[in-house]
Amino acid sequence: MFAVEIIAKKRDKQELSSDEIKFFVDGYAQETIPDYQASAWCMAVLLNGMTPTEATHYTLHMAHSGDMLDLHDIAPFVVDKHSTGGVGDKTTLIVAPLVAYHGLPVGKMSGRGLGFSGGTVDKLESIRGFNPSLSTEQFLQTLAQHGVVVSGQSADLAPADGKFYALRDVTATVTSLPLIAGSIMSKKIAAGADAIVLDVKVGRGAFMQTEAEAEALATLMVDIGQGVGRRVAAVLSDMNQPLGNTIGNALEVKEAIETLHGGGPTDLREHCLTIGGKMLQLADKAATLEEAKTMLATSLDGGQAWNKFVEWIVAQGGDQSQLENPDTLPQAPLVETVNAPNSGYISAIDAAEVGKTGVQLGGGRLQKSDIIDPSVGIVLHAKVGDECTAGTPLLTIHANDQTKLDAARQRLLEAIHWSDEPVEALPHTLKIIG
Repeated sequence: MFAVEIIAKKRDKQELSSDEIKFFVDGYAQETIPDYQASAWCMAVLLNGMTPTEATHYTLHMAHSGDMLDLHDIAPFVVDKHSTGGVGDKTTLIVAPLVAYHGLPVGKMSGRGLGFSGGTVDKLESIRGFNPSLSTEQFLQTLAQHGVVVSGQSADLAPADGKFYALRDVTATVTSLPLIAGSIMSKKIAAGADAIVLDVKVGRGAFMQTEAEAEALATLMVDIGQGVGRRVAAVLSDMNQPLGNTIGNALEVKEAIETLHGGGPTDLREHCLTIGGKMLQLADKAATLEEAKTMLATSLDGGQAWNKFVEWIVAQGGDQSQLENPDTLPQAPLVETVNAPNSGYISAIDAAEVGKTGVQLGGGRLQKSDIIDPSVGIVLHAKVGDECTAGTPLLTIHANDQTKLDAARQRLLEAIHWSDEPVEALPHTLKIIG
């Protein structure tokens, strides 16, 4: 078997066998296939696609390129979730303990943010002492003892994906749906979860700009997961405006804490109930999504999810006093509230621009080596569809530099669009697949 023959076959729109895909994945991971041949293969996949069978084989061989966790010594059924990334998405901080309280262990490996999409690990590191760098043994032990654990991505899981991901980033092949699906699902399968809920974001602040693109990706990932014996569902959710009211690591932790106390923004609460509800439903803990959401709402409002959150964070080294007094989380030295420049209805909030402004303030990364300031960020006091009066608070900026604050103020005001006529609030959950 030769790499050039496999490249030519995919160039000519032919279906690759499992053995051919394994040969190519293993060869690139073990460096017997060079970058230039892997680049050509990725471009052929981008241009000609993969069948669902090919995509499943690709995902499995990526997953088996490293360690495969078996969590069944810990629990008979373990659930996980994955978000394709969005602005203000602090869902895991709420959903993980919420679902774990209902007897479903949640073992999750999360990434850091890059660009305007925030990372769960960065948010958690706003909490003094929190340790996301767990060994496999520590990951399993924490999951067994507390029913919930979130750690950084292990280099031992799906190492072939790390090589292909870096290559795709510099060869303009990132947008290939089967390669995206394989990248996401290989890590989830290697991490050992029996059921996975995929939170696929759609809109200006998401990787997938249109509902059709998002549905195609979601359907492929669901097919792959089900094809290897996992229970999988995908929730398509709107990301044309930020999720919740806060953007910025410590600010988002505070909002998660508020939500875990039964409060929080309506859209964030509803989103968490939907994602968590699908996790319960896939695990046969509830017959319908509505039944599952009712169960979760009760434990949010009753404080049980909050107690599980504290248990989890402390188990990973987090300072409990900061959880109980969120004002002691990192705070920016400069805080300015910007008032509405006119009266009217908010017709749009450009989520991408808001996210990029958060990065500009120092709350995100443009390169992996960038250092994040956990204290900076943005609080929105109104969302699409809300009516505002001139001179009332519109947003608050948390900054560490006056020049950055001034630039952020201008950029955010330009990201918010107005209408003289009433505007409907944006729908949140667009579709559920699987």
